[in-house]
Amino acid sequence: MANSIRIENIDAAYGAVRVLEDVSLTASDGETVALLGTNGNGKSTVMKCIMGIVRPSAGRIVAEIDGVSHDLIGRSTEQIVDLGIALVPEGRRLFPRQTVEENLLLGAFRPKAREQIKKNLAFCYEAFPRLAERRSQLAGSMSGGEQQMLALGRAIMTAPRILLIDEPSVGLAPVLVSRTIDKIKELKEVYQLTVLMAEQNFTQAIRIADRGYVIVHGKIAFDGRSAAELNNNDLIRKFYLGL
Repeated sequence: MANSIRIENIDAAYGAVRVLEDVSLTASDGETVALLGTNGNGKSTVMKCIMGIVRPSAGRIVAEIDGVSHDLIGRSTEQIVDLGIALVPEGRRLFPRQTVEENLLLGAFRPKAREQIKKNLAFCYEAFPRLAERRSQLAGSMSGGEQQMLALGRAIMTAPRILLIDEPSVGLAPVLVSRTIDKIKELKEVYQLTVLMAEQNFTQAIRIADRGYVIVHGKIAFDGRSAAELNNNDLIRKFYLGL
């Protein structure tokens, strides 16, 4: 059944500072959609609006989960997670004094996830062998790449239908960025997820994205209907490729 996210004309602000203006985007069932933009252009705020962390001042956000539509505006973050939407936040936001396995298990708190703990935990350890090797290690003592793996694994432990990923490349060496992006693609295919990924590393994001949007100063500046359209866009060439 279908799993999608639809944002319609949202505005959002932090106090008197407007951050998003008339933003509309969609991630349809089974797609990987990239939200591209340099720092400070509103990517993370879009993610926070979807998750109920920031409440838009205008517009609608509608999620379709297993074919059932849900209006997300006004719902708490816990309610949104319970629907089957998971966020891998920028900076990973792990529990540094808890072990790898404890962090993973903390992701499985929603009722539907509890039913699949053994299966999802086994998959996480298969997908990320390093986590299996270090299951008893404190999360805060791991490298940035290992922590990103753990953050992705924790999201998978929620048994999501829609996965939001905010800046997965931040703080990682280039080779680890490439591996992380590849792993996102693998997780999406295995779990048949719909993925919305906010990312400033255009070259890496476009390797796995079906299509994408460019956000500039809180507004959608370009809607690329395919990876090819994004590659051939003048805005992309200016901001990301230096052409």
